[in-house]
Amino acid sequence: MSGGRRLIGRVRGALRVTSLRLRLVTVFALVALTAAVSVSGIAYWLNRDAVLTRAQNAALDDFHKSLGDSTGALPAAPTCALLRGAAGEMTGSTQNYQVVLVSEDGECTAESDPGVFTAEMIPPSLVEAVHTVRTGEDDAAPYHLYWQRIVRDDDPYLIGGARVMGDGGPTGYMLASLAPERDDLQSLTWSLGIATALALVGSVLLAQAAASTVLRPVQRLSDAAQRLGEGKLSTRLEVQGADELAELSRTFNRTAEALEERVADLRAREESSRRFVADMSHELRTPMTAITAVTEVLEEEVDNLDPMIAPAVSLVVSETRRLNDLVENLMEVTRFDAGTARMVLDDVDVADQVTACIDARAWLDAVELDADRGIMVRLDPRRLDVILANLIGNALKHGGSPVRVSVRQERVPARPAADGPGALVIEVADRGPGIPEEVLPHVFDRFYKASASRPRSEGSGLGLSIALENAHLHGGEISARNAPEGGAVFTLRLPRDGGADGDRDRDRDRAAGTGPDTDQDQDQDQDEGRNG
Repeated sequence: MSGGRRLIGRVRGALRVTSLRLRLVTVFALVALTAAVSVSGIAYWLNRDAVLTRAQNAALDDFHKSLGDSTGALPAAPTCALLRGAAGEMTGSTQNYQVVLVSEDGECTAESDPGVFTAEMIPPSLVEAVHTVRTGEDDAAPYHLYWQRIVRDDDPYLIGGARVMGDGGPTGYMLASLAPERDDLQSLTWSLGIATALALVGSVLLAQAAASTVLRPVQRLSDAAQRLGEGKLSTRLEVQGADELAELSRTFNRTAEALEERVADLRAREESSRRFVADMSHELRTPMTAITAVTEVLEEEVDNLDPMIAPAVSLVVSETRRLNDLVENLMEVTRFDAGTARMVLDDVDVADQVTACIDARAWLDAVELDADRGIMVRLDPRRLDVILANLIGNALKHGGSPVRVSVRQERVPARPAADGPGALVIEVADRGPGIPEEVLPHVFDRFYKASASRPRSEGSGLGLSIALENAHLHGGEISARNAPEGGAVFTLRLPRDGGADGDRDRDRDRAAGTGPDTDQDQDQDQDEGRNG
């Protein structure tokens, strides 16, 4: 389970780093794309304006000069033949445009190349502008040269017109193709597009490199924090540089060092406390044995004692037994904490084991048993007796009789530890008021008692915690809940073949000369299972 949690944590960490890397790359790419598109757009419009203006001015200037030169020698009222000759002469320019000349009266129209440029192609707005006299201006130039861009058959053209001043002067129009300029601008557009794409790719690569530079220390920090969380308190980071990430690494190292020192101190104190409890419990056993023997003698003679003394003797006997149980429970708890608790496994019939536990404590009249014979499970009979005694005794004490104990098998394992052919399930249900919801999470805590007003209750508060530890030794679990119809239900789940690990532990301990055949475990009897 811990390995699975570590794997999930690493996957989540990788996803978080990937997400941050993606955000960094995206931001870099967007900034680079915005900058590249902006620069490319500005460059395109500037070059477009320069190219078109240069081509336009060259064509219009040449047309204006040719119009003046070619029509200046014409008579006041030139014939159509003269106009056609002048139009043809004007097309000999290097600017490669076509010309249309229209007489003043509009009766004669001369076209240099009717297949390319005709009078019908001239926009009416241009004709109107050419024939409009500019008022308020110098009388020497009442007419101006006007131009307009048009598109015909998806090809761009520049069309210009001007009227020749003087009596009978014709009006001239020119048509120049802008296709070369369009092709040049398209080439420029492709070049800018390729440059933008290259800038975008370069920015992504740069962002990836920058993200790796930034996130590599973050990833190392994440891995170190993961190892620290797994208990490897000696984890430290290598500090490189003097930037903010280096300072973060130093802070992490100082924190890890302080945590390691604090945990070492706490472990030393815990070990000292555990050793103290173990030593105290062990030392108390000898005088407790003598005191118990004396109290047993007193108990046998209580009927012969003075009536004024008999109640005190009964109190001493009960408190001595309670103290003896507490000492035994403390010794068992110290064995769990020290990891020295071992199991002696055997194949047992669960129904017989439950019946023996109930009969040994004279609970037959207060407990209902629902268990089929023949359910064989390999486990530690003594520790199962401890678990059952604590669960049933707790139900009788706090829930009241009748207590129902049911035994069944689960074919599907209830938890990963209970793998194999199935799990053994034992439920202990009472008819009491149930367990308060705020108490449920703490029922297995040591020395926890639901009622703070009863600190001197009969139990020690260790019974359920000892039962849970014994279940864990078998690879099982105990859970508590409230039944819908009322009452508390404690459920014990044990693996049916979980004894293999216990057999290996026992064989190893016997080979080493340790294990359950020690004085402490030999002295532990079934009284330790009395409800805490």
